[in-house]
Amino acid sequence: MYILKTRSSFDGAHFLKDYNGKCANIHGHRWVVTVEVGSETVETSGPYRGMVVDFGKLKGDLMEETAKMDHMCLIEKGSLKPSTVEALNEEGFKLFELDFRPTAENLAKYYYDVMSTKGYSVVRTRVFETPENCAEYSLP
Repeated sequence: MYILKTRSSFDGAHFLKDYNGKCANIHGHRWVVTVEVGSETVETSGPYRGMVVDFGKLKGDLMEETAKMDHMCLIEKGSLKPSTVEALNEEGFKLFELDFRPTAENLAKYYYDVMSTKGYSVVRTRVFETPENCAEYSLP
């Protein structure tokens, strides 16, 4: 199987509501997202002959998605009081509301699903919170 891998990154804050530890407080990361796509074959004709996909398109599509969270505070819907959200919005802070807790594990699945929706045959995604710690998502 051919496997292509690309990466993108973004800076974003988050916190884990009801967590018993340091991550309960708002803090930031340089999130690094990698996506691997696979195929048993390569294109046999045309401008993409010999390729699974164009690296430029793959990287661009991932960057488009990570840019949506860049310099945002990732929050789980309902994790802040409505008045807090309103006050932050009034102050011009950018919030990115998610239907899930913003953990590396959940973000890895999120990017897997997003890139799959774009038509890629995703093998695996990884989301690094730090250079040493990452979560990975793939189907069995």
